Amino acid sequence: MLSALLLGLAATAPNPAAPMTVVVATKNGDIRLPVRTDPEAGPILAAPGLLAALGGRSSVDGAWAEVVIARATFRFLIGGPVYSVSGNVKPLVGRSAFKRDTLFLPIQFVTHVLPFELKGRFRYDAATGRIEEIVGPAPVAASVARTTKALDRLPNGLRRGHVVTLDPGHGGPDPGNPGLFFPRGLKEKDVTLQMGLLVREELLKRGVGVVMTRTADTLIKLSHRGRYCTDRCDLFVSLHVNSLAARTGYRNVRGFETYFLAEALTEDEARVAQMENDAIRFEAQSEDEVGGGLGFILKDLQVNEHQRESARLAELVQSHASEVHTGPNRGVKQAPYTVLATARRPAVLVEMGFSTNKDDAIMMTALRQQRNLASSIADAIVSYLLEYERRTGSAVTADQQSGAP
Repeated sequence: MLSALLLGLAATAPNPAAPMTVVVATKNGDIRLPVRTDPEAGPILAAPGLLAALGGRSSVDGAWAEVVIARATFRFLIGGPVYSVSGNVKPLVGRSAFKRDTLFLPIQFVTHVLPFELKGRFRYDAATGRIEEIVGPAPVAASVARTTKALDRLPNGLRRGHVVTLDPGHGGPDPGNPGLFFPRGLKEKDVTLQMGLLVREELLKRGVGVVMTRTADTLIKLSHRGRYCTDRCDLFVSLHVNSLAARTGYRNVRGFETYFLAEALTEDEARVAQMENDAIRFEAQSEDEVGGGLGFILKDLQVNEHQRESARLAELVQSHASEVHTGPNRGVKQAPYTVLATARRPAVLVEMGFSTNKDDAIMMTALRQQRNLASSIADAIVSYLLEYERRTGSAVTADQQSGAP
C-alpha cells in the first residue's frame, strides 16, 4: 500500500530538467557542481558541495536524510521518491541516495523544491542551470515550527553533531589472528572490517557521525589510528577478535570483553595486549615515532583524563553486548594497548569473541548475529553519549524533546 502511495505521489510530481552541471550563485560567488545520473535515483547532486555553497547542513537518521538550509528543514526518504517539509510529505521524480559515505540529493531539490519552498530566497533559471540566492532577509519557512533547541536534537534525545571513530583492527599485510574456525579463509582483519562497517551503519541510523580508520584491506599504523579521533571526535572504539595459543582445552574458551587503557592487572590481560600490540612488527618505524620521557609523561596525563570515561564506556559495551552475544560476558578489563594510547578522547578496545572457539567464530561471521552485535555496540555508544550529556548538563529536557516552546 505504501509503495502504491509513493508511486502515485511521484506520478504527480513535475518533471525537472536535468542539466549536466548546476551553478550555485550566492553572495560569496559562483560554484559549479556536476550532476551525475544514477540508474536508480536519476539525476543527483552530491549534498556536501551543494550545502557548503548554500551554508546548509545534513545528517542521516535511519531511513531519512535531513537537510537544513536557511532555517528550513527538509527530510528525504533515502531511496524513495518523496520529501517532507513542515510535516507534509510531497512527491519527487528522482530519489535521494547514500553512496560511499556521501548523501546525494535529486536534482529536483535545486530546480523545484528550493525555489518553491523558500520563495523569495532562491530562484532557478532552467535555461542556464543556475540557482541564485536572492540577496535580502531570509524568509522563515513554514517548517520552522519547533524551537532551536528541539531542532538540535535527534529522536533518541541526543544532541546533533556527535562523532565516533571506529577502528577495525589489523589490515593489509597484518592479518591479525588466522581465525581457526572462520569460514572461507577469513582472517581477523576481514571480520573486524565487516563488523566496523556494520557498526557504522547502525550509528548513522542513530544520527551519530562516524570516522573510519579504514574501510578497505589496508594497514594503518597502530600509533596513527588514534589520530583519526580529532577535536570533533567524542569516542574511539577499536574492534578486534581474540584467540588463544594451542593448549589443553583452548578451543572451549569463548566470550567477549572490552578493554580500556591502563596497566594490565592479570596475566591474561597482558597476553591479549601483547597479541594486539604485536601488529607493530608489520609497520616501518621512523625515528620520530620513538617517544621520549616527556612524551610518555604527557601521554600518561592525557590517558588519566579519560580513563574513568573509558571504563564507563567499556561497562556499557559489555552490558549491551551481553543481551545478544551467545558467549559469556568476560567483563571489563584494562591493558596497555598501543592503539588506544594516541586517542584524544575516551577509548576502548572490544574483543568480540574467540576465533579459536567454533561457536564464537560462527557468531562473528553469520550476518544476522553480526548485525545484532553491531546494533548492541551502537546502542552502548548512544547510551554513553546520553549519560555524558546528562552529567555535563547538556541533556535534552522533556519540553525540548517534544518541541514545546
